[in-house]
Parts: sequence; structure tokens; C-alpha cells
Amino acid sequence: CVTAHELGHALAAKRYNIKTRNITLLPIGGLAQLESIPEKPKEELVVALAGPAVNIVIAAVLYPFIKLSLSLIEEMDLSRLSHHNFLFSLMVVNIWLAVFNMIPAFPMDGGRVFRALLSFKFERNVATRIAASVGQLLAVGFVFIGFFYNPFLVFIGIFIFLGAQAEAQFAEAKSLLKGYTVADALMRDVPLLNPTDTIEHSSDRLLDTQNRNFIVADEAGVVGTLSRDEIIKALRQGKASHPVAEAMSRDFLALEKTSSLEEAWTRLQTMKKSVSPVFENGILVGMLDTENVAEFLMITEARARQQG
Repeated sequence: CVTAHELGHALAAKRYNIKTRNITLLPIGGLAQLESIPEKPKEELVVALAGPAVNIVIAAVLYPFIKLSLSLIEEMDLSRLSHHNFLFSLMVVNIWLAVFNMIPAFPMDGGRVFRALLSFKFERNVATRIAASVGQLLAVGFVFIGFFYNPFLVFIGIFIFLGAQAEAQFAEAKSLLKGYTVADALMRDVPLLNPTDTIEHSSDRLLDTQNRNFIVADEAGVVGTLSRDEIIKALRQGKASHPVAEAMSRDFLALEKTSSLEEAWTRLQTMKKSVSPVFENGILVGMLDTENVAEFLMITEARARQQG
């Protein structure tokens, strides 16, 4: 049922041409990782409501097959399932999934619905800030109640609190990057490696410079990217003498110099990439790395506060 819930989100997102990278099942629920979150309030509302709607539909389909009785309700115990109470318990679980997910707290569906409704009146980053604050307040309540009644609520509360904080920071960063292009945060001094260079050579470059990410290129052009984490992983595997080509990431994100910085940064975050080569008319002119974008954000925020 949790999987069906997440598939509901995925299918609704597909309606707006948003792909789902994967669906992860966790001890506290599921998570459909979309390539992007719909920016339009109406679209986000539809995608957020699609999951709980699936659970309501499942419960509605089960209802005609259940013979409700007072004894069945009184003796309901989800930890002791049998052929007598299985369908009824399944219906109750789906109703519970729908109701619990509609609590207005990020990153649960209710928090996204709340943010979407606020977005009809406020700027998206402001709506996110309000929704995240409400979510964190509820999260503190979960933790408090969990100490006295159910320790599992403590973990849920921590998950919600951190999720709301991350969502607010993400939205704030996007609002600050709006209107800028990749050229504004471009690193023009590109640290290059050849695919035939050894991992040991790349680790030496890592120590000799401040660069934590490298572009891998040969005579034909850019063939991959290499991050500090990938270098360390290869060294731990005893591949110091192996070529960089074995450790580099080949599915890199190629950006244009004139691309929107907001969209580029969002795609890097979604794809979990730390660096991207930047091109102009097919020629490598620089690279965009997440740390450089973070520095650009701090500078932009500082300037905005000074002007304010």
C-alpha cells in the first residue's frame, strides 16, 4: 500500500512531464524521488494529494467486502491478523496512511499541500518558510509525545524537523539564484585530468590545490567528472595505480553558459552531482561546482542584506 501511495505521486508527476528517479521504502514510510518539484501551486497540489488519494481509493474498494460489526471494531488488533479481520485491518491502515500523511509538515504530503495553498498568495520561498516553521513545530510535538507514549514518534519527529529545515533552505537558495545565469557563478579556471592519469596522480592534485572536483577530458572532449569522494573511494579499494577512467562519473550534467543558474543548481542537487562542465558553442569554458554556488549564494545574500 505504501508502494501504491508513492506510485500515485509518480503518476501524477508524470502528467506534468516530471520523471521519478526512484521510489525508496523506509521503515517510516516511502519516498518517491522526483527529478523536480512542480513550481506551480496547482500542480504541486495535485502531485501531493495523489498519494493519499490512492490510499482512500484502496479503502473505498475494500469497504463493500467488509462486514462491519461492533465486535470486529472492538477486537481490532493490527498485530494479530487473521482471515476474519484482514480486509478490515487493511482498510483501516490505508485510511491511517492517508490521514497521517496529510499532517501539514514537511516532507510529508500535508506539508506540500499546505505550501501549495500558501503559494497562491505568497512567494514560493515565503510559503515554504511558513510551512516549514509549522512543520518543525509539529515535529517538536511528535518528539515530546514520543518520549511518553511511543518512541517511534521521536524518530518521525526528528525526520520531519530535519526535512522541513532542508526544504526551507532549498527554497531560499532557489529564490536567491533566480534571475542569474551559470556565467555568473562560473569557475573559469578548470582543473583538468586525462582519462589515462592515475588515481594517485589525481590524489596528488587534490592535495596540491584547493580543487575538490575535476573535469576529465581527452582530445575528443569532456568524457567525465571526478570528485574528491570518488578519488577517496578508489584509493580505499586499492586502485591508486589504476586510470582515472575507472573511477570517474560518465553520466555528468553538461550545462550551457547562458543556462539559468537556478535550474542548473536544482538539477545538480536532484542528480546528486557536485560538479558540471560548462560549454559555450560546444567549447568547454568552465565548470560549475556546488561549493562555488554555495559561496555565490553567501555573497548574494550578504549584498542583499547590505542593500536592504
